Amino acid sequence: MAKEKPGMNVVFVGHVDQGKSTTVGRVFYDGGAVSEQEMKKFKEEAEKHGKAGFEFAYVMDNLKEERERGVTINLSYKKLVTKNFEVTIIDAPGHKDFVKNMITGASQADAAFLVVGCEDSVQPQTKEHIWLLRTMGVKHLAVLINKMDVVEYSEEKFNKTIAEVKDVIKQAGYSPDTTPFIAASALMGDNIANKSEKMAWYKGPTVLEQIDKFPAPEKPTGLPMRMPIQDVYDITGIGTVPVGKIETGIMKIGQKVIVLPGRSGTGIEGEVRSIEAHHEQLTEGEAGDNVGINIRGVGKKDMARGDVICDAAKPAPLVEEFEAQVAVINHPTVIAKGYTPVFHVHTAQVPCQFVELIAKLDPASGQVSEEHPDFLKNGDVAIVKIKPIGNLVMESATDNPNMARFAIRDAGVTVAAGVAKSVTPKKL
Repeated sequence: MAKEKPGMNVVFVGHVDQGKSTTVGRVFYDGGAVSEQEMKKFKEEAEKHGKAGFEFAYVMDNLKEERERGVTINLSYKKLVTKNFEVTIIDAPGHKDFVKNMITGASQADAAFLVVGCEDSVQPQTKEHIWLLRTMGVKHLAVLINKMDVVEYSEEKFNKTIAEVKDVIKQAGYSPDTTPFIAASALMGDNIANKSEKMAWYKGPTVLEQIDKFPAPEKPTGLPMRMPIQDVYDITGIGTVPVGKIETGIMKIGQKVIVLPGRSGTGIEGEVRSIEAHHEQLTEGEAGDNVGINIRGVGKKDMARGDVICDAAKPAPLVEEFEAQVAVINHPTVIAKGYTPVFHVHTAQVPCQFVELIAKLDPASGQVSEEHPDFLKNGDVAIVKIKPIGNLVMESATDNPNMARFAIRDAGVTVAAGVAKSVTPKKL
């Protein structure tokens, strides 16, 4: 039942046309996750559309379709097995998808590759991507200097591009001295999975080697136990079974728990009677495990999707209001005070109102650029005060980052996303 290798989520980001999708397609193909036969099919398709050389990008487009059909984000991403990890690769086609993928919880990136075309210099969006990576808590970064074939594999041009990128990552708070820079050509397959013979001067890792060099993600088992409920089933012979992913902490049989907010709105207490994963009974489940459990004293009508099962000794707060940092991704007009969309937090969907726009931040530096703006538009990043209309279980990024991220949806689209910086608990 145990996974053979630890999981690792890796996001590839970069300005448009820097070769991101080609890089990701090449990683899958050279890394053995896409067969020779599949690749042949993509190649024929690319040639048919007059896009010879785009076959690697087609790998990712094909995955996108698979992803959109997938039931959950986890199931529909393609896995790549490396020496050390089971890797889930997130392709971030552009600023808005990137933010959405980063924050909607399930695919939180542990590490990132910033793809920059050699000699394409640093694009404005590149600065934004780096800063958002930093804001969303991606600690580990590697820079892929791509398109080395275009500059005839010149070491001098590689070093010139590195100097430009170092300035930008330093501003965002990454250390330029410890960040690896990889010289590659995704199109030609240089230094993606296989070492390139055309750049004898380059002594660093390939992309696949770099993935294995990233530190293994720490499981947040030291935080209090939290399990947002995905669904509740009635199973003959067992009774009521809530299922979901344990976000943080460790759940044990016999543990006293509280389901928040529960039907009462103030929580329902019980005790863990059984824990099961993949049809196996467990004595305990830990952060990252998807489990079904049975709780003594709690029935089907007492809980629903969006409730959170917490350690009774250290419950999460029900929130009166919270202060958050949000990035506006895709709003048809502007966001002003009083706006009340639906917030998606872990598995909950709760309408929440923007009660105050505190400050706008400069996306390239994270510094305050305007106090109390009248409205926010696409591309803006801001600190805001939010009031849930109804019961919401949430924690601040300092207390529990896994319970602090959210996406904001309106009329079927994700309009913004963010992270709670501080919460004011309800007085029960």
